[in-house]
Amino acid sequence: MNLGVAFAPLVPQYVVWTAFGVAVFLSALLLIARSRGAVVRSVAMALLVLALANPSMTREDRDPIPSVAAVIIDKSPSQEFGDREAQTEQARETLIDRLKRVPGLEVRVAEAGAADGETDGTRLFSALSSALADVPPDRVAGAVMITDGRVHDIPANAAALGFAAPLHALITGRANELDRRVVLTQTPRFGIVGQMQTIGFKVEDQGMPAGPVQVTVRRDGELLEQRTVNGGAEVTMQVQIPHAGPNIVEVEAAPLANELTLVNNRAVISIDGVRDKLRVLLVSGEPHAGERTWRNLLKSDASVDLVHFTILRPPEKQDGTPINELSLIAFPTRELFQQKIGEFQLIIFDRYARQGVLPIIYFDNIARYVRNGGAVMIAAGPDYASPTSIWRTPLDVILPAEPSGDVTEQGFHARLSDAGKRHPVTRALEGSETDPPHWSPWFRLVNTKRTTGTTVMQGPDGKPLLVLAREGEGRVALMLSDHIWLWARGYEGGGPHLDLLRRLSHWLMKQPDLEEEALRLIVRGRDMTVQRQTMADAVADVTITSPSGKSQILKLASAEPGLWRSQVPANELGLWRATDGKLTALVNVGPANPREFQEVTSTTQTLASLTDSTGGSVRRLVAGNSSVEVPRVVPVRTASTYKGDDWIGMKMRDVSVVRGIGVLPIFTGLIGLLLLVGSLALTWAREGR
Repeated sequence: MNLGVAFAPLVPQYVVWTAFGVAVFLSALLLIARSRGAVVRSVAMALLVLALANPSMTREDRDPIPSVAAVIIDKSPSQEFGDREAQTEQARETLIDRLKRVPGLEVRVAEAGAADGETDGTRLFSALSSALADVPPDRVAGAVMITDGRVHDIPANAAALGFAAPLHALITGRANELDRRVVLTQTPRFGIVGQMQTIGFKVEDQGMPAGPVQVTVRRDGELLEQRTVNGGAEVTMQVQIPHAGPNIVEVEAAPLANELTLVNNRAVISIDGVRDKLRVLLVSGEPHAGERTWRNLLKSDASVDLVHFTILRPPEKQDGTPINELSLIAFPTRELFQQKIGEFQLIIFDRYARQGVLPIIYFDNIARYVRNGGAVMIAAGPDYASPTSIWRTPLDVILPAEPSGDVTEQGFHARLSDAGKRHPVTRALEGSETDPPHWSPWFRLVNTKRTTGTTVMQGPDGKPLLVLAREGEGRVALMLSDHIWLWARGYEGGGPHLDLLRRLSHWLMKQPDLEEEALRLIVRGRDMTVQRQTMADAVADVTITSPSGKSQILKLASAEPGLWRSQVPANELGLWRATDGKLTALVNVGPANPREFQEVTSTTQTLASLTDSTGGSVRRLVAGNSSVEVPRVVPVRTASTYKGDDWIGMKMRDVSVVRGIGVLPIFTGLIGLLLLVGSLALTWAREGR
């Protein structure tokens, strides 16, 4: 309980001060003149001024508020090395018990730094701010962190903490730890497919002098090189970028004897492969309504360099017009199909028939081009069933369907075959979910009598419409109708021609996303999806390995035709691996090289400056080979330092909250009346003598 006096003047303050000044002046004159009754008159004037000031006696009922101490527990992955977890739990239990024994101290405990697949580094001070967010600074008694010392959000100075109280750090781990790590010095983000990129790295040993180290370099799990390098020296090497999309390069150093952990012996560089201009050769055998469908699609793709020829005047067409008066460009057959054929990623024959334009020997070059990794697309019309069909060339050994010589001329809806519902080129095409499909009909189909590839689209009576095949290292696609332009023109609603043709051309050019057999790891937020693309009816279990080396076996569930999926939490930063025995997938979660694993030896250096500036301390829980020693907790009221050899201090605060206030006015009511009347009566009595 606190007592006090409060004033609530009955008149403006300047009137009170004026009356006070007049009273003092008159009292001084009376005392100097030694007038009889001067003291009584002065007392009467004083009481009158006090009455104007209206004083009141106040009483406050207060309850003390406890001071608050925060304990932040480091749960980052580096705390799992050695016996740090056991040290942390033992120190946590002992420290909290001792803090709770201090009278008037509230203890708040928060964990921070746990791996979540998103946060890079150990952020203990963010957790400290959150734990004390609703606590006024004058209630904070201090904070204690149990950590290995590798903290990545240390404020620049003590003022940034937001409170004036000691900060203590209890360090797990031991002083003589050894560790080897790979440090990346040159990490390109992009590379041109088919070209070389330069990476740089060095190997550093902590706790021992540098020496020779054996290093293994892999790309997408495939061994590239093993070499011996000098520890601490920067090394550069050339790595080829074989495909578009992420190319994951691993640099792994041989383990060190008695090393703290192997997790940072490997560093990862993810290089996005970017294709240079994709060169596509489009040869239209004759002008027709659908000729521009392919051209418009390929020209709309900025990454495609299109070379297009339409044969308007075949050699057999002779009308006597002089050559110098013709404006047609000569078809550079020798340049395209002999000298530069290897520069094209895709060759498309659109309604092309043998017309004497291409010598037979050039078709041998095209077949060889496919077997060596090239791609050919045949968009067939009646020409494919004619005696001049492109089938009747050396291309017959790579084409997946032999024409029967007949053409079906009737309306029909293209449908996906059972294989087409699973194949990434045609799976889930818009409109295919209904029967008949929700797209316009076609009216022509070239009949075949022998098919060797995979039929993904069918015409009437299950006849092949779109056939895909692999030949050697290359790929071939055969579309047995020239009416896809009806979809492009929007006839009776049209159809998904853009999706189909784009997927088809990308599959031919070996886009990784369109592989029939693939295992993928897809990270979205804190979840990782394991996805298996297959043409088979069942899939094997997948073994997934986290960056820390923990493995688990997943059973995949069928999500849609050709796709099997399962999910796991992406709760660790670094390189994840998945394999089903045949295929392997890699994905990097978070930054390529998490800060958490760059330096893993425990240290007292990083927090020492900050703790000293707050009057706190930083000390190891284990000295040498001794057991865990937790310092005593001492409540301290006022001091410049809050630490000792075997104790840490908490700054206890004298903070309270007002529960009630009592007010007793002095010059109001009967008490004020008696004081004023009494003073006047006393003055009159003194004057009457």
